Amino acid sequence: MIQPHGGKLVDRVLEGKAGEEALARAARLPRIAVDAELVSDIENIATGVYSPLEGFLGEADFNGVVNASRLASDVAWTIPIVLDADKPTADGLKAGDEVVLAAGDGRPLAILHLREKFGFDKGDTAEKVFGTRDPAHPGVAKVLAMKDVLLAGPVDLIQTTPTPFDRWKLAPKETRVLFGAKGWRTVVGFQTRNTPHIGHEYVQKAALTFVDGLFINPVIGRKKKGDFKDEVILASYEEAIRLYYRKERTAMAILQMEMRYAGPKEAIHHAIIRKNFGCTHIIIGRDHAGVGSYYPPFAAQDIFEDFPDLGITPMFFRSFMHCRKCGSVVNEKICPHPASDHVPFSGTGIRDLLVRGECPPAELMRPEVARVIMAFKDPFNE
Repeated sequence: MIQPHGGKLVDRVLEGKAGEEALARAARLPRIAVDAELVSDIENIATGVYSPLEGFLGEADFNGVVNASRLASDVAWTIPIVLDADKPTADGLKAGDEVVLAAGDGRPLAILHLREKFGFDKGDTAEKVFGTRDPAHPGVAKVLAMKDVLLAGPVDLIQTTPTPFDRWKLAPKETRVLFGAKGWRTVVGFQTRNTPHIGHEYVQKAALTFVDGLFINPVIGRKKKGDFKDEVILASYEEAIRLYYRKERTAMAILQMEMRYAGPKEAIHHAIIRKNFGCTHIIIGRDHAGVGSYYPPFAAQDIFEDFPDLGITPMFFRSFMHCRKCGSVVNEKICPHPASDHVPFSGTGIRDLLVRGECPPAELMRPEVARVIMAFKDPFNE
C-alpha cells in the first residue's frame, strides 16, 4: 500500500473514554463557531485526509505554502488550511489555550490546542494561491472575506457532524482496508464535482485498464452556482456504477470539502488527498479544478513537473469527444476525422439540455443517468 503523504497517516479522532473526557472538558473552554466548510477541514485533518497536517497551519507553514507550495518541513503542500478569527476573539486567547470549535448547531466538534496566532495579507495570499486578486474568482472572494487573524495548532476531533451523505463516507484508514480486501495494489482516483457523462466514463475506464481498481471520489460541499447538487451527483453515479461498471473493480466514497477552484494548485492538493486515501494514481483532465478562464486548459497537468517528489502518479487526459465517423469516444491523438465530425462533451451544453427537460444524446450521457438527474425538481446549485 502506498505510504501516506509525509509518511504518516494522521489520526486525531478521540474515541471512547478519551472522547468522553474531552467532551466534558469542552463545557469549560472558550468556544469559536465554525462554518460548514471549516467543519469539513477539521474532520479531514483529524481523519488523515489532509495528512501530514495535524491541525491548522502555523505561520512558518503558512508562509511556506503560500510562497513556495511547501510546508516548513519541505513536504509539498499547495492550499493553506487555516482557521480565521476576528481580532477581539483572537485577543482573548493566548498560546497554550484550548479552544472548542463548535459546529453551526452549537455542538462541540473539536478542541484546538492553540500554539500561534498571526495576521496575514489577504490580497497577497489570494494572488499567490489563485494566481489572481480578482474578487469575481470564488476562491479569491472567500479569502478576501476572511477575518483578520489566523489561529494555529493541532486539533482533536471529539464528535462528527451527521450529514445526509454519511453512508458514502469513508476515512483513509477505511479505504486502505477496502482496497487491500479487494486485492488492489494499484488504484486510480477520480476527482469529480459533476454527474457522469460518457466522456467521464471513457476516461475512468481507460485509466482502469492500467491499474487494479477505480476509486470515484466526488467532492461534497460548497460549490459555485450552476454546479450539480451533491445528492444529484451521488444518485447519478450510483446508477452509472450499477449498470456500467465492474463492481469488483470500482469503489465510490465522498470527499467532504469545499471546492477552492484554485486550478493547478488545487490539482496537486487533490492528488495529495487521493494518495492519503490509498490511491497510487490520479486522473487529471483538462481544466482540472478551474473556473472561468483564469487558468490555461492544461495548467493543472503542467504543474506536476514542479512536484517530482509527490509520490502519486498523475494520469493525464487531454481533450476527448465523440466522433460520428468512428462511432466512439476519441481524443486528438487517435482520431483522423475533422472537427465537423466531433461532438464535444460540453458540461454547459449537457446542463442546458437537462434544464429544458431534454435527455442528452446517448453518445453524450447514459439515458438511465439522465433520467435520474431529471427526476430531481432542481438539480443545480442556486
